[in-house]
Amino acid sequence: MPKMKTNSSAKKRFKLTGTGKIKRKHAFKSHILTKKETKQKRNLTQATLVHKSDEKNIKHLLRI
Repeated sequence: MPKMKTNSSAKKRFKLTGTGKIKRKHAFKSHILTKKETKQKRNLTQATLVHKSDEKNIKHLLRI
């Protein structure tokens, strides 16, 4: 039987932390930045953790 493939889009978007949580980036930071406040853009730069209710689905995509 062939190996299971990791979902390519998921592996580009998510990273695992040392404790097994999943890190993600914020949306709304790629374009149309002129109308957004500096504070909003600065806060969107920070990475955050995936919500607990979504972790199972993302781990399945990452084949963890």
